[in-house]
Amino acid sequence: MSNLTPREIVSELDKYIIGQNAAKRMVAVAMRNRWRRQQIEPELRDEISPKNIILMGPTGVGKTEIARRLARLTKCPFFKVEATKFTEVGYVGRDVESMIRDLMEIGVNMVRKEEAEKVRIKAERNAEERVLDLLLPRSKPETAEPAGFFVGSQSGEIEEISEPAKKDSTREKFRQMFRSGQLDEREVELEVTEQSGAQVEIMAIPGMEDMGSNLQSAFSNMFPGRRKARKMKIKDAYQTLIDEEADKLIDPDMVNEMARERVEQQGILFIDEMDKIATRHDQGGSGSADVSREGVQRDLLPVVEGSVVNTKYGMIKTDHILFIAAGAFHFAKPSDLIPELQGRFPLREELDSLHKEEFYRILTEPKNALTVQYKALLKTEGVTIDYTQEALEEISATAEKINTETENIGARRLYTIMEKILANLSFEAPDKSGQEIVIDREYVQEQLGDIVENRDLSRYIL
Repeated sequence: MSNLTPREIVSELDKYIIGQNAAKRMVAVAMRNRWRRQQIEPELRDEISPKNIILMGPTGVGKTEIARRLARLTKCPFFKVEATKFTEVGYVGRDVESMIRDLMEIGVNMVRKEEAEKVRIKAERNAEERVLDLLLPRSKPETAEPAGFFVGSQSGEIEEISEPAKKDSTREKFRQMFRSGQLDEREVELEVTEQSGAQVEIMAIPGMEDMGSNLQSAFSNMFPGRRKARKMKIKDAYQTLIDEEADKLIDPDMVNEMARERVEQQGILFIDEMDKIATRHDQGGSGSADVSREGVQRDLLPVVEGSVVNTKYGMIKTDHILFIAAGAFHFAKPSDLIPELQGRFPLREELDSLHKEEFYRILTEPKNALTVQYKALLKTEGVTIDYTQEALEEISATAEKINTETENIGARRLYTIMEKILANLSFEAPDKSGQEIVIDREYVQEQLGDIVENRDLSRYIL
């Protein structure tokens, strides 16, 4: 488990997310508490449950990005799901327990990838030998002894190793050529496993998705993938063989057990659109839709408070999985959730709306800023672009204005504006190779002028 301090976690999140310091501090403390819990004696450790979080704020202010970057930073299994995908058991829709099964799949894939990296050197060595076997097949052992020699006689041994000795010399020459890259473009024939043609799709009954998954696995075992010879370049065949050799060196039972432990102790489930399943009590809450939403909350409750979910990898306890819920909460409020579920999300933080100052920082400070991305994209065509400070200020002010006059979609407004500004340049870039272009305030106003002035037009285009 990551032992980053809260200050270090916030510092890393600052590289990608602008503002929202209170929310960053809250999730940083939550992650540090996980590390602290692991340092406590087992008797008390099991009694300490994670403090789940509700992040409130309009779309595009960084709720999902905070959770995703946090999971990537701490190397925890992470899964994002929308609460509106779930329905009460008995209705058509997904069962809430399916998100635990999805999280477990992510955990297994994560651990398998890490274990493959650990055995990669040995897998590369074995794959290299198999590539050389394709180039220079080994001779099969003789089933009968040559006439005039006894089994195990000295003369027989000398006769048997004389021919392979020449092949060994040739094999070493091929090995040196392969390592130097001289054989990368040569084609070889390699047997690969392809998925069988019989694909069976199981439509599971709501609430019984796990049974459907097991049935699908059973049908897949009835129609296993078959080996088929394919021609490919040596450099591609080498990568395929590395994956096959790594799979042979990894113990799947150990992977599943490690993944189960990691999901139970470090898993993060991000439940978006939590406000959409809240029932507004000021309007009575008597409609069938309100009943269904409350049913989803009641189905969600045992998973959040701690239960055991059956997956194809075994039973998963949810007691120590960290749940982060998010939603705009414009109309419904956290107090509109059922009381039992409210109590399972004790930490709540409201994220700030973004203004032109934050938009300017978003365009200039993050390592993956949009301005950096577009500069790199056009650089592939030989076009160098640069932005003046006035241009970025104009873009930021435009984003704030459009968000105020139409729907507030936060930082996502920058995507539409930047794409509109650079649309013509992106189209003409192959014809402008070698040029240097400066994006200034006048260029931005020229590309956006008519759209920004016409509110109806901006509503549809920006």
